[in-house]
Amino acid sequence: MADTIAFLVARGIPVMGHVGLTPQAVNTLGGYKVQGRGADGDRVLADARAITDAGAFSVVLEKLPEDLGARITGQIAVPTIGIGAGVGCDGQVLVVDDMLGLFADFRPKFVKRYAEFARDGQDAIAAYAADVRARRFPAPEHSFASTGKPA
Repeated sequence: MADTIAFLVARGIPVMGHVGLTPQAVNTLGGYKVQGRGADGDRVLADARAITDAGAFSVVLEKLPEDLGARITGQIAVPTIGIGAGVGCDGQVLVVDDMLGLFADFRPKFVKRYAEFARDGQDAIAAYAADVRARRFPAPEHSFASTGKPA
């Protein structure tokens, strides 16, 4: 990956690197598992260094042990953005669908839910369906008259 990053950066294209769990490679990593535990932490650190040396302007650290996130942040010269890599990163990011609770059953450990939109959405859809079945929707205020005036 470092060669690709160097190629892009040399052509004026800014690159944010990504180490740890990379969702596009989840099948080759054995699933949505924590990366960099034990001796594997040295490999992830080496990857972060390599993409930093290749010119990445920052690095996303995903699904890493907290101590490894802090270790990488302390040893590379560009900002780190954590997603499940602990408070020691320079910044944090979450997938908006996860933090808003758009999926009722999918709850990554590193996500803090700030809302439960899946539940609210299911309730809203059920209320809509009940109003349609009972012919309460559309009501006159949601309809148009043939005269151009409200129905």
